[in-house]
Amino acid sequence: MPDGPGATHQWSAEVELTVQFYDLDPMEVVWHGNYAKYFEVARCAVLDAIQYNYGEMKASGFAWPVIDMHVRYLQPMVFGQVIVVRADIVEWEHRLKLQYSIRDKTTGQRLTKGTTMQVAVNFETNVMCLQSPDILFERLGVTPPW
Repeated sequence: MPDGPGATHQWSAEVELTVQFYDLDPMEVVWHGNYAKYFEVARCAVLDAIQYNYGEMKASGFAWPVIDMHVRYLQPMVFGQVIVVRADIVEWEHRLKLQYSIRDKTTGQRLTKGTTMQVAVNFETNVMCLQSPDILFERLGVTPPW
């Protein structure tokens, strides 16, 4: 599990982004819908770290759609602000749950936190799996509980 800001682990990744003008709303802060994009960038980084990003998922026979997303907006983000987005895999047995935090690079102030949940769906049958497939456990380097 995370040890604090800046800590990285086998199932964690951080990405640094600069808030762009096109991400702002008329109030000149990041539009709420763009947080999903920031989470996605960090999620892809952690999936790359375990060598199970979307291409590998598809090759293994599974889609992993996001079925739930929660965002807690703590402080607004503005044009030109450099942010650090961190993603941590926190659950994997029956679903893939990631926890996110966004903080200001300069001050370290936490700006946003959130979670996403994904479930495995068999590409051939289009049926949702009730437990994560063995390939996820293999990529995480853990033994399945069954």
